[in-house]
Amino acid sequence: MQAIILAAGMGKRLGEYTKNNTKCMVPVNGVPLIDRTLRQLSKFSLNRVVIVIGYEGQKLKDYIGNERDGLKIEYVNNPIYDKTNNIYSLALAGKQLQEDDTLLIESDLIYDDGMFDLLLSNPFPNLALVAKYETWMDGTMVKIDRDNNIVNFVTKAAFDYSEIGSYYKTVNIYKFSKDFSKTKYIPFLDAYCKAVGNNEYYENVLRIISFLSKSDLKALPITNEKWYEIDDKQDLDIAEALFAEEKDVLRKYYGRYGGFWRFPQMLDYCYLVNPYFRNSRIIDEMNANFRTLVGEYPSGMKVNTLLASKCWGVKEEYIIPGNGAAELIKALMEELPGSLGIIRPTFEEYPNRRDKDSLVTFVPQNADYRYSVKDLMEFFGKNHAENLLLINPDNPSGNFIAKKDVLALAKWSEENRTRLVVDESFVDFSHGYEENTLLDDRILETFPHLVVMKSISKSYGVPGIRLGILCSADKALIAKMKKTVSIWNLNSFAEFFMQIYTKYEKDYKIACEQFITERDRFGDELRQVKFLRVMPSEANYFLCEILPPFTANGLVLAMLKKYNILMRDCSDKKGLDGKQYMRIAVRSHEDNARLIKAFKELEAGATV
Repeated sequence: MQAIILAAGMGKRLGEYTKNNTKCMVPVNGVPLIDRTLRQLSKFSLNRVVIVIGYEGQKLKDYIGNERDGLKIEYVNNPIYDKTNNIYSLALAGKQLQEDDTLLIESDLIYDDGMFDLLLSNPFPNLALVAKYETWMDGTMVKIDRDNNIVNFVTKAAFDYSEIGSYYKTVNIYKFSKDFSKTKYIPFLDAYCKAVGNNEYYENVLRIISFLSKSDLKALPITNEKWYEIDDKQDLDIAEALFAEEKDVLRKYYGRYGGFWRFPQMLDYCYLVNPYFRNSRIIDEMNANFRTLVGEYPSGMKVNTLLASKCWGVKEEYIIPGNGAAELIKALMEELPGSLGIIRPTFEEYPNRRDKDSLVTFVPQNADYRYSVKDLMEFFGKNHAENLLLINPDNPSGNFIAKKDVLALAKWSEENRTRLVVDESFVDFSHGYEENTLLDDRILETFPHLVVMKSISKSYGVPGIRLGILCSADKALIAKMKKTVSIWNLNSFAEFFMQIYTKYEKDYKIACEQFITERDRFGDELRQVKFLRVMPSEANYFLCEILPPFTANGLVLAMLKKYNILMRDCSDKKGLDGKQYMRIAVRSHEDNARLIKAFKELEAGATV
């Protein structure tokens, strides 16, 4: 057995990373791709490794030499790498390809150590590693039958989004027998190059062979093995997260602040959204209008204020829609003078927008971080703040204060010259949610200095459209904030969501009821896990103390490494008591069952 590595390309899409280097010398987390590949190949008794070089080929030869990790290295040069494609590079190695059974590998790949074991342990002599299609994948796709025979290679030009359920992506790692190369592949490759030219892809030859009545080439679908193809800077960034060392992996993921659709196999238990409303036909209607929305300018603030007023039943002069609640939080925190009273632990986006010397901090003195309006009145009565922030339900504790008590706090705040800011982004997850909101003109007018914030992204499960609202009967504040934000602060998708939402209000109420049922059920299951102490919650997450033998960081790493589930370590959050804590989001029933199963497996392993 031998390996042939195609490494002649220029890798232009990687920009400065390949300005003076061939693509396979680009490091991922400090290790060049070629070093990783050769190390992985060195585990096997290969007769040789043949590397087809071109762009910066001499530099690659000087770097690797003729022996590496016990492997004998040979080179084939493609002198016209800038005028040809990989079909020509492989044709140049055609003689070597016919001399031995071969692992054919493209050099811009990164993959788990077990990939070659999959091929070499499989008895079929001619195999293509394939992976079920995911949105990040580009290039050649295949279709396979029930017996894993490749029945068609799908080129980019023939790609059809209506058929993606049947597509597999070639991983660009193959196993060819010497006989297959000699009697089928090379004869077809030579004929194809003569007929079509050298600026093509070697998969096109496999496509022709697949049309034969007996092609001899089978697909080997991978399952949970990690791999990535690195064509551009974004690919490199994602690969560095996927293959990060344990000490860096959480920083690589947390530092992304979202965009986790690029890791479709991973369950995200960090970010907090309603998993059920996205099943509503409102998403189908938005999808049906996608081409129109992406090609049209959104309306300005006046129209979007009208739409927000329609959706949430608040006068236009009392409401401002934002590009997510984050935009409105920033504008509000920069606008309000004086000190800010906060309850920690909390959602740090608010205090992060203030001078730390302006913060007046209350920390509940109990194990579950519970507090009441009475506690707040007592503390802030003695420690006055010009502004008081109440997140209700609170994040991350899940503490919830009933509406009548919040109104009592609003009255107390008016009497004590304090502006009360209530963030009710999670209130629709509480029992009796329809009666718990403060989004009511009469309430706002009764308490003219009250400000109510709501993240639509969280409650409605649509974080991608970036939508939030802020409401207050303080018309001067609202008017000033409307001048602060951009006239086109909302995109067309957020606007269209508000335009059509009222048709789907019933769906939303059903989704909220589904969520509350699942949250309560999920909470009961979490309480059966011995290493968790689960605190009460009326939100879409649970704050849990992590008990021995686990630590929060160790548990997060284990869940990511073993089960591809990303979780949030909250242990260093300000206001917590130095113990081990994790905030666990609530997802769909199916996802939550997967999480519980993983916890139970870890629990069983810890007690062995």
